[in-house]
Amino acid sequence: MILHSLGFPIETVVIFIVLALTAIIIDLYAHHKDKPISLSNAILWSLFWVAVAFVFALYLYLHHGGEVASLFITGYVLEKALSVDNLFVIMALFSWFTVPTNYRHRLLYWGVIGAIIFRAILVIIGTGLLSLGPWMEIVFSVIVAFTGFMMLKNQGNDEQIKDYSNHFAYRIAKRLFPAFPKIVGHHFFLTREQVKVELAKPENSQLKDKLPKSRFYATPLFLCIVVIELSDVMFAFDSVPAVIAVSQEPLIVYSAMIFAILGLRTMYFVLEAMQQYLVHLGKAVVCLLFFIAIKLALNASNHLFGYGIDISPTVSLYVVLAILAMGIVASFIFPQKTHKTDK
Repeated sequence: MILHSLGFPIETVVIFIVLALTAIIIDLYAHHKDKPISLSNAILWSLFWVAVAFVFALYLYLHHGGEVASLFITGYVLEKALSVDNLFVIMALFSWFTVPTNYRHRLLYWGVIGAIIFRAILVIIGTGLLSLGPWMEIVFSVIVAFTGFMMLKNQGNDEQIKDYSNHFAYRIAKRLFPAFPKIVGHHFFLTREQVKVELAKPENSQLKDKLPKSRFYATPLFLCIVVIELSDVMFAFDSVPAVIAVSQEPLIVYSAMIFAILGLRTMYFVLEAMQQYLVHLGKAVVCLLFFIAIKLALNASNHLFGYGIDISPTVSLYVVLAILAMGIVASFIFPQKTHKTDK
């Protein structure tokens, strides 16, 4: 049996890559047109991505045992849950950039591509750091706990849409490319000739003297995807340590994160429709982060001093699922009250 540098047989790595690529091709073929995605369609495709992840989990169970499969599922569920906050930010971005519904899946696709690349880099760095010793587990525990405190502090501050015109990524993108202020089809860039055609339209006549001369012009869609990518990198600094706390095997960590991320495009449309009902899900995610921080701290104390509680992969999975279930159930039992304004 030939072992890969990721700690698993080469055939396991190949199965992961083939399964992920096949599912991506199927998804892209089904959504290659710029059409709005209905809630029923989004639910079905979300179930498709969950099924793909569990197919890989079944393969791990049959070939590497129940503990490895449990680690993968725990990491997958954890990454899925932590991505909820990221999706809420993307919703705000789409609203601020006024991205039409039929183009949102295209932007989410490019966001996923960027996430796949950045997660690979951060997983390699993160697992490498943890191999330096148990003190790094303490550092990761503090990072995860700090993230939980910041999320708890920001609970309830999402009512107003943030102004992203001062966002670092937005300003950098505008410096690199002159921006055309209107969305033109699904284009990220417009050539000089395309801009001339747009400026010839009566509704754009006021823009003629405001655009500098350039060969290419960035559209709001490009500016939006740049901000999405940087926002995802910032979220990855929080989610990667949390998933690494579940398992330090790079393949388990990366595959769990990738299968979770690949399903985020369709999950976005489900969450967009259900966000008014899942009002306590954010609190459940905060509880998850605190649980992971405690798990890391206990593991570190056990390695350093020989005592501590060793939380098994199965127990971790049950705790993660229970916290998420309580957040969902609480959202329906204690719905958010709407405040009526006095006439």
